[in-house]
Amino acid sequence: MAVGATPISIVRMVLQDALAMVGMGLALGVPLVIWSRPLAAQLVEDLHIANAAPIILGMVVVLVVALSAASLPARRAARVDPIEALRHE
Repeated sequence: MAVGATPISIVRMVLQDALAMVGMGLALGVPLVIWSRPLAAQLVEDLHIANAAPIILGMVVVLVVALSAASLPARRAARVDPIEALRHE
């Protein structure tokens, strides 16, 4: 903000960083889940994992939790006074 960023751009930057980390985790995790489904079916009796609904629901839950967890620091970063932030550096 000290060099001209608006509060909206600060919030967007923090949320983009959080979503980038979550996106990388999902990009690595979803293929592992799909790959391990047959193993889980062998280990747990009566486990029916034929559809992708639980995986999609899990992805949505992870995204919602990540957005809500990143929104508080994003709003806090947008409210920081630039002069106070420069004084602490």
